[in-house]
Amino acid sequence: MTKCFSFTASRNWCLRTTFSSSGLRSTITDLGDGTVIHCWIPKTHKPTRPDLLLLHGFGANAMWQWGPEIIPRFVKHFNVYVPDLVFFGDSYSTRPDRSESFQAESIYKAIKKLMNNMVRKMRVVGLSYGGFVAYRMAVEYIDIVERVVICCAGVSLEERDLENGLFPVKSLEEAAEMLLPQTPEKMKELMRFTFVKPPVKTPNCILVDFIDEMNKENVAEKKELVHALAKDRKFSELPKIPQPTLIIWGDKDQVFPMELGYRLKRHLGDNADMVVLKDTGHAYIAEKPKEFYKHLKSFLLPQVPPLPSSTTPTLTPTSTPTPTTPTDTFSVNTTSTTTTPTNTIATTNHHNPLHFQNNGSVTVTT
Repeated sequence: MTKCFSFTASRNWCLRTTFSSSGLRSTITDLGDGTVIHCWIPKTHKPTRPDLLLLHGFGANAMWQWGPEIIPRFVKHFNVYVPDLVFFGDSYSTRPDRSESFQAESIYKAIKKLMNNMVRKMRVVGLSYGGFVAYRMAVEYIDIVERVVICCAGVSLEERDLENGLFPVKSLEEAAEMLLPQTPEKMKELMRFTFVKPPVKTPNCILVDFIDEMNKENVAEKKELVHALAKDRKFSELPKIPQPTLIIWGDKDQVFPMELGYRLKRHLGDNADMVVLKDTGHAYIAEKPKEFYKHLKSFLLPQVPPLPSSTTPTLTPTSTPTPTTPTDTFSVNTTSTTTTPTNTIATTNHHNPLHFQNNGSVTVTT
């Protein structure tokens, strides 16, 4: 019997409205190699704003993950590009490649076409599976990707981590079944893994509706994407990316345990900062969207220093900093006032000559 109402389809419509009212428009780009990419792009590109690419994780489509809590905030500061990765949403391919390199190449080619073959420098944020693609883009398109945010993405994993018990699942097939639920029971299991506080008593009819609308297409291809992530993967072969990088993780993440975040931080060294969000899991974009956005904005959008006053200040050190403290304190003397600000190096440095150098710190936020 045909359904007369679909909650999922209605929410999809609302999300489209949100994206459109936020100044984005939907585009379809045929790459000419059997691959088609759907992408939300600015209706009007503003040259004074930096370009930002948002890459989603496993799930329905890009809109569901970068929805009303995130997009309206970003479009005030960036030219935002939000593609559906291949086999998600309205993007697909007839090619057999399932690697994150293929995803990165496809997104790059689509963006290049959309920018009339004049790709500008971009800041890239990758959420979960999208973090694998973001990292690969940073490796392969160094001249284009200028900053990277890796959000709860286990790019540092190895295939043997499954055997060694790092994950709640023991095989790639189990992982694929968990990430691609086909029954209400499996959907509830996924929510228990991804949320610290899962939605309470979600009716089965809502879950069935979501699965029918969003989880029935390209299931075999998506399972192959999961297998391609970890098959024969070795941490020793992971390239180091040169771009300033921010790593964000939930301290109770069960999909990609936090050890993978620390492992990536150690791999990148002082070139990366790491923020740990307390009391949240893999779905922190839904559980703590404002805190998530705050860290993204401070890293992606360097603060403009204040204009110098008409009176030139002189800096007079009041103490000699010791090697064990990251804090430099000084007095600012002018003819009219004297103030004593304290500057503390933290994860909110902006990788900008006008700001502190990246100190490769790890911050736990409450």
